[in-house]
Amino acid sequence: MAANHHGTLVLTGDRGVFITGAPGMGKTTLALALLRHCAACGRLGRFVSDDQVFISGAGGRLVGRAAPAIHGLAEARGFGPAPVSYEMAAVIDLVIELVPADQAPRYQEAGTVRLEGVDLPTLRLAECNADSAIWAIAAQLSLPPFG
Repeated sequence: MAANHHGTLVLTGDRGVFITGAPGMGKTTLALALLRHCAACGRLGRFVSDDQVFISGAGGRLVGRAAPAIHGLAEARGFGPAPVSYEMAAVIDLVIELVPADQAPRYQEAGTVRLEGVDLPTLRLAECNADSAIWAIAAQLSLPPFG
């Protein structure tokens, strides 16, 4: 049975990035910025789910899906839900934890987070700072210009 988690899941190339954080921390903004980065680099970038992600285990890996009522939609702040290019599901390869800026480390130590019984690599990044977060994520996943 899938567990409902608050967050946003995107597919960047062949990697699933699950972005977590409290409401208003910039999860959707970061997801859209990642998709823009992928497009600029000629890589696949698609939304899987915004705001709610249903996560289930499969072969020691986690797969995230959108609730049927919200698949293919992302929140455009100031407008509301809007259609986006999407995938029905993605394996989660990296968890981004958006935290208050004073709690985000300047340099990341290798970290993991346990989600539904599976340990996943994680980055703790400053909230509402998509421009800086993209570079940390790109470096972690070896996306251009880091790979």
